[in-house]
Amino acid sequence: MILIFGGAYQGKLDYALDRFNLSEKDIFRCSDDNSDMPENKKIIYEIDKWILALVKTEPGTTDAVKQFIIKNKDAVVICNDISSGVVPIDPLLRKWRETVGRTLAALSRESDEVVRLFCGIPTMLK
Repeated sequence: MILIFGGAYQGKLDYALDRFNLSEKDIFRCSDDNSDMPENKKIIYEIDKWILALVKTEPGTTDAVKQFIIKNKDAVVICNDISSGVVPIDPLLRKWRETVGRTLAALSRESDEVVRLFCGIPTMLK
């Protein structure tokens, strides 16, 4: 697994498409209102939105993340880093923020590579 994370609109998806010579058909775009996840896509884009869908609907978010890791060992996973800024006042959004952080930590441990993108510039962390 390869994890690419960074702030919104920093070029994460373009970087992944260029680096791995992939196209739009290789991308699964996560949604915050659907916790279904395909197993046949090379790029899982905006996993933070998938986590929000899980937090909204499923009590076993940790188990779902573990299963995701097992099923997507060969994927490029892209996540918006939502850990900076103001902590949300809404309890659901605070739980989402915490879960995204914990998920990034779990994905980092399991990934072969971890890349942080800032202003379109990749930094290899692992």
